[in-house]
Amino acid sequence: MMHHSRPTNSARLAWLWRIVATLLLAAAPTFGFAQQKFTDWGWPLPYQQISPQSVQWLKSQGWWPLKIAYQAPWSGQNTINIVMDRMGLLKKRGLETKFQAFASGPAINEVIVSGRFQAGSGGNFPFTSLIDKRIPVKAIAIESPNLLHALVVPNDSPLKSFKDLKGSNPPAAIGLVTGSSAEFYVQMAAEVNGVKIGKDIILKNMSPGDQMAMPKGLAAVASWDPTPTMIVSERKTGRIIDSIYPYNMYEGQFYVREELIQHVPDVVQALSDAFVEATLWTRLHPKQAAQLMSENPQLRNYSKALLLQQIDAYNNLYKPTYVYPNGAFWGAANETIFKWLYQNKRIEHALTAKDFAAAVDPQFMDKTFEKLGWARPAQPPFIPANWSGAPDKIPYPAYETPQNLKQAQAFPQPGDLTKPWVFDGKHYAP
Repeated sequence: MMHHSRPTNSARLAWLWRIVATLLLAAAPTFGFAQQKFTDWGWPLPYQQISPQSVQWLKSQGWWPLKIAYQAPWSGQNTINIVMDRMGLLKKRGLETKFQAFASGPAINEVIVSGRFQAGSGGNFPFTSLIDKRIPVKAIAIESPNLLHALVVPNDSPLKSFKDLKGSNPPAAIGLVTGSSAEFYVQMAAEVNGVKIGKDIILKNMSPGDQMAMPKGLAAVASWDPTPTMIVSERKTGRIIDSIYPYNMYEGQFYVREELIQHVPDVVQALSDAFVEATLWTRLHPKQAAQLMSENPQLRNYSKALLLQQIDAYNNLYKPTYVYPNGAFWGAANETIFKWLYQNKRIEHALTAKDFAAAVDPQFMDKTFEKLGWARPAQPPFIPANWSGAPDKIPYPAYETPQNLKQAQAFPQPGDLTKPWVFDGKHYAP
């Protein structure tokens, strides 16, 4: 009769430990991931706080709370600033702020130049003016890329394209804000289509509010969203016959005064982080973002449906990596503007793409992306992989815009992540 030896207690314990060790080893690639907590909208916790020394420095400058300027009627850009403010995303990082809406870019430039505000949002025209005047500012994020600027004609107009303006007699009158990106769009469209300003068309300075009324005597108005969409979709008094996209890639900048970078870089990092967190919060909560915007006194005349449509078009259409401040790409895209402004004596210096790139500081967005585990994009997400164009050569071949992109770009896709990330309860791996 054979007797089988029974395992001792120590042998059983060793066997159990081997199983535990094997399971831990198998889980090793995701163990750290399990420890990283994210908000529902994908921001990694905990929030990084600014230092007491930085708070003291801001107070010594009279910059506490930090003042941030933005434009209420500028779609996409307004959402980010309003969400950062109303959701307290900077307060969570220990930074007291005061957000204030302004009517135009020049008005924001005035308070930035004087130092009364220390951070702000500027379209490509006003930001160019700051660079030209050697104001110490640095762009740290991109806002509202490819904001629709459009030529809108009355419904009963015989015009069907920009080229139809050629040979108008008497000259066709176009209402727009002179000195704005809308004027630059019309100037470039006229040049490309052989339409002579002063002979075929004349430009009449007019506020966006007046343009919405589509006054009689005008052949068309040229403005940026939400005005064209308001006229076409809500008032139904006009139709779009041309857009900015072949002639200019519009973008805005979220920027800071350079003193902040030199003395309190952790404050600038908090701004960069909160900017992207607001982008993500809006991506998960577009209806709540529209509600926050509707409560803004300057936006109360806009319907929630319009505000939501604008959020879909200018906040949530592209991959969120559109915010990355690619100085080389946007500098090249803006070079056509620089040449036109200089030739028309609107700026003092013959600026180049390098001047724009020098006014961009990507180090903070680099760190923000590192926290999120996002890969830095080689070019903006609206440029197709096989695009045959160049950002400094117009007219552009087609690229992805709010006009031709029928649904939001998926994110993340292969190559977008460098480490695991969680959004809306879903786990994504690189």
